Amino acid sequence: MISDWGLTGSVAAMVTDNAANMVSAIQKLGLRHLPCFAHTINLIVKRAVEEHEVMADIRSRARRVVSYFRSSTKATEKLILAQERMGRQPLKLLQEVDTRWNSTHDMLQRLIDLREPVGAALASLSNDIMPLSSADFDIISESLEVLAPFKYATEELSGEKRVSASKIIPIIRMIQHKVAEKTALARNASASSLGIALQQYINKRCSNVESIRVLALATLLDPRFKTLGFGK
Repeated sequence: MISDWGLTGSVAAMVTDNAANMVSAIQKLGLRHLPCFAHTINLIVKRAVEEHEVMADIRSRARRVVSYFRSSTKATEKLILAQERMGRQPLKLLQEVDTRWNSTHDMLQRLIDLREPVGAALASLSNDIMPLSSADFDIISESLEVLAPFKYATEELSGEKRVSASKIIPIIRMIQHKVAEKTALARNASASSLGIALQQYINKRCSNVESIRVLALATLLDPRFKTLGFGK
């Protein structure tokens, strides 16, 4: 493909996910490999949430609630009716996509937005679905605050019309700073422990990012950042 597109000798780097077969293929081509940092962020958040006992349980129950409404025409109608009675513009619940952590964020945020209509709809239906409690919603709300920097970073790094190499180092610094700040402000113990886990994982996976020469040069040459994005 490189030859077909006339790019032989012009490829500075190839960006892929962190799968071993992808890394191996690029090494065999004799090219520089850069990990997709949006994918790295996805792995960090997924692991932190999955290994957090409380959040993993809430996420599982949230998925069940969403699946129930999305698979039942009657439940969907009840949810729409409940929203209309509350004077709201009807919205649908969002199911997460397992490979994209942002979809987990969006699923939980939509459940918060539709907390009252969902509760009313479930109460009017015969089902064995256990609704999320007030305590669950408190944990979700504060946890989403802690996760917000990762969502913004993922969206920024996933843009297709703007180059992003020069943003990676400043964005990682931003995540580290904002997550530490939000974790310190969290009143809920579960949200706080999630924030601590997220900090540990990003420090582990991204500690060497400033030593990746091509990224460091891109940041230095970007007039918006120069040396501002560096922590060392």
